[in-house]
Amino acid sequence: MEHWDLRTLAVEPHQPKILHSARGEARSILINLPAGEELQEHQVHERAYVVVVDGEVDLGGHASAAGAAAVFDPNERHSVKATTDARLLIVLAPWPGDGHPGARDS
Repeated sequence: MEHWDLRTLAVEPHQPKILHSARGEARSILINLPAGEELQEHQVHERAYVVVVDGEVDLGGHASAAGAAAVFDPNERHSVKATTDARLLIVLAPWPGDGHPGARDS
């Protein structure tokens, strides 16, 4: 078992921390997003689960505070903007998703 305290684990802005990555399963990433910054509209090949650990964000037009969670379908366009300093857990599954450049190495 691996275990993390998502509220206290050191993660610098602009330096996401990969907590776990298992090919064919999922990738878990912890992100520190300072107030006013955003993950501009984008899409990923995987289903993206977003959990707000601390702070407040706008998830594609939905105000979301600590404890909120959202899921985006593969290739669904979305954005995330921090309205306060925020800490997010992102889980991408399956990893890597169909169409992801790394999926060719399977």
